[in-house]
Formats: sequence, structure tokens, C-alpha cells
Amino acid sequence: MQARTAVAVALVLTVLTGCSSSASDSGASSKHGGPGPLDRAEPLVKLTMPSAYDAAKGWDEKLAWVPDSVTTLPMTTVPGTQTVAVMHVASNGYTVTARSGSSGKVAWRSAPWNPPTPVEGAEGNDAAGEAAEIPDVMGFEQDGQAYIVAYAHGMRGKDDLHEGVEVVRLALYPADASGSSVKPVREIDVPISADPGEIRVQAAGGRLLVAWGEAGAFPHSSAAVDVATGKTTVYEDANKLLPQCEQATLCNSSRVMAATPDGPLVGMGGGGFGIPGQWFSDSIRPKQVDATTNMFGSWNGTVYAAARGHVLAGWKIRGKYSRDDNAVWSVHNLATGTLTAQVVCNYDIPDEKSSSRDFPVITSPDGRYLAAGPLAFDLKTKRGICLQGDGNRKTIVLTSIHDDGTAYGAVRDDSIGSDTEPVPAQLNLRTVNGDPKVLSVGTELPYLTTPDGSGLFITRSADKDIVVSSRPVR
Repeated sequence: MQARTAVAVALVLTVLTGCSSSASDSGASSKHGGPGPLDRAEPLVKLTMPSAYDAAKGWDEKLAWVPDSVTTLPMTTVPGTQTVAVMHVASNGYTVTARSGSSGKVAWRSAPWNPPTPVEGAEGNDAAGEAAEIPDVMGFEQDGQAYIVAYAHGMRGKDDLHEGVEVVRLALYPADASGSSVKPVREIDVPISADPGEIRVQAAGGRLLVAWGEAGAFPHSSAAVDVATGKTTVYEDANKLLPQCEQATLCNSSRVMAATPDGPLVGMGGGGFGIPGQWFSDSIRPKQVDATTNMFGSWNGTVYAAARGHVLAGWKIRGKYSRDDNAVWSVHNLATGTLTAQVVCNYDIPDEKSSSRDFPVITSPDGRYLAAGPLAFDLKTKRGICLQGDGNRKTIVLTSIHDDGTAYGAVRDDSIGSDTEPVPAQLNLRTVNGDPKVLSVGTELPYLTTPDGSGLFITRSADKDIVVSSRPVR
């Protein structure tokens, strides 16, 4: 594992790769899944957490079925709501349980859902460092309607007489459903071709985007899905989506980075990005950067990722084309391209042809604050903060943000080994430099935050099962 990704994984995903934590065994559900400890009187898991949280209140739920090493975690929040959803194994499929993030009260449970048959190799191989591929669940909003989608990669119709069709299956549930046996309002199969671990589902632009065929956050093949109608739009060659790509000397490996109501957000291989027929990066770039970056006339501007109706991009500064030089990082309105906030920061711009990103883009529940690793922005004041190290000050990467600007993350030290526990930190994004403060080593940091400020913590119990814990603010 590369050092720069180790801290992020250590903070929010080490529980997925078999590392233990300070959590005690909550004595919850068995290895065969089923409802978590909220359905019985169980003591809360003991957690060491930031002082803002009340460790004596909240709820826990165990995901005993999740393998030791996975790349996704089957739990989610739903934008604009208090809903927290988790997926469990049932005797005849998988079930989704939706709870109130603050009280833990069960709002609804789904009927058993049957995903397609897993593809060969989906079970993973711990000895070879290959993670298992499992069904997942995600909350999102489309045109004002909140949904929870369960999804899985597998083979449809495969049996002794048929080869079957490889698909990603999507099962859509209204986030405000009720009942104890809720069925999907729609199931959609997207035909794909990919190895285990090479599919991604996201809804950063207001439409579901299913991408496949490559490791990393943004595989090269993709399809947009309108969940209201079930219509699927496949993008067979992203290089043909923007006319600017045809004009560029070096434009290949373009990718769809998000699906929006107005079309795909395309990041061009070689630089430049935009939504076809809507806007292009040349017209929305910060003033201190040039339109092109080298003698070949490559377009400036690289999409890092999109989130909550915004796109984060990195730009090479005028006259400085080395990847080690400072860069301008900016946040734009996804629909119009309008510049919202910017900051100069020497955090490396990703290779335009790469599908990988070091850190996910995170936001506060209300969308005011946006961050990715050492980059943080207050979109209301239009101000950015650079938390990248400068040779003396160490880098801080962020993992979660509250609506009041309180953020949590960790100090990244590339000189230490991957087995060293990271140093947690608390920041205030309302200040000019974030005002970072070190927390005690071993402090659990929230993985997600709900609108009322409750934090969701991910740990492992004594028997190595994943535990999702919600704790309210004091």
C-alpha cells in the first residue's frame, strides 16, 4: 500500500482489511448476519472518541457477514436526511435496514433481495492481498427524491445450460419507505464486463453512474442511469463526447467522472474537462492559469472528482508545468462550471489518464464544506485551505466534516511505516488555516456525519466483526 493512501485507509477503511481496533465485543448478531444489537438490550461498544461526542449514548450495529478484506463497506447515509442504512445477509438473500442516525429507531427493513450470482474470484484471496467483492448500498438524491440503492456485480441467468450475462444489478428503495418487508420500486441490470473489484457506482452529479473494467475510482467504461425511468445511457467511447478532445493533439483515455441531468462530466485524457454542450474548462479556469500547458497544446485542468453538485479540479500554474510545483485547486458549480472557491496548494494533480485518486471527496451534511485529503473549502465564504505539508508542517488529510466546520482527519507522515497508528487531528474550517489540534493517539474518528451532528464510527469487535456505531454530539 502506498504511503499517501495509508493514512486514509487507516482512518476509515482499515476495519475493512482486517486490522483490529479498540472496540469491545458487543455480542451482536452471528456470522450469518441478521439484525444488529439494536434489536436486543446490549451495552454500547466502548469507544475513545473526540470530546464533542457523547460516548454513553447512541447505537451500534454489527456487520458480521463482511469478510476480513473488502474494498467497500455496506452502510450509507442519505443526503439531506437522518437516515443511516446498512446491508445484512439473510437466509435467502440480503436485506437493507434503514434507521434514524440520531435515535437508531428502525424506519424500515427490506424484503430479502437476490443479487446476481457472484463472478469467479469474487471471494478474494487474503494471502494474495486480493479483497473480496461484496454487494453494497448507497444513499443518493435524484431530482429532489431521496433513494437508497443496493447494488451488486454478478452473472444473470447463468446455469448448467446457459453462460449468462454479466451485469451490475441496482435495486432502488425510496429513502422514506416504511414497513418490515419493503420491496424495490425498480430493479435495473446494467450489462458490463469486468473483473472482481473493477466496478464503481456513484451519484455525485445527480444521476447514478455505473463504471467498470478498471481498478480505481473512475474506470474507463460507464453508463448513466436515470432511476426514475430506468433509462440507461452507455458511454462507449468517452474520447468522442467532447469536441475539444478531437481538436487536441494528445487526447486519449478520457473518462466520464459523473452523470448529471444535463449530460456526462467528462475528464479528457491529456487535460481539460466539461459537460458536452454546456461548458468547458477553458472558459471557467481561474485567472492565474493558462488555457494550455505545453508545446503540444494540451488543455489545462484535471478533474479530481465531483460531489454534491460541485466538481473539484486541479490546474497547473502559469509557467510552471512540473508536477512538483504548486497548483491551483478550485471548486466549480457542476451544472454551470461557475468558479466557487480556489486555493493554491502543492498537492500533486493526478495524472489525467489515471482512474485512481488518493482520497475521496467528502462534504459536510449541508454541503457548505468540501474536502479531499489535504484540500478543504468553505463554499459559502469562497475560501480554500491547504493542509499539504510544506517541509516543516506535516500534511493533514480529512475524513469527515460537521455543518459547523469542525473537521476530523489525521497527520500523514510518509516517513513512518504502514503499521504505525496515525495521529488524529481536529480542525476548524471556519478559520484561515484550519486551526489544527492533535488528538490522543487511538482516538476513533467519525467516518460519516449526519445532519444533527451525530458521528458514525467504524471499528472491529474483539471477534473481528465490523461494528457501525452512532454517537450524538453533547
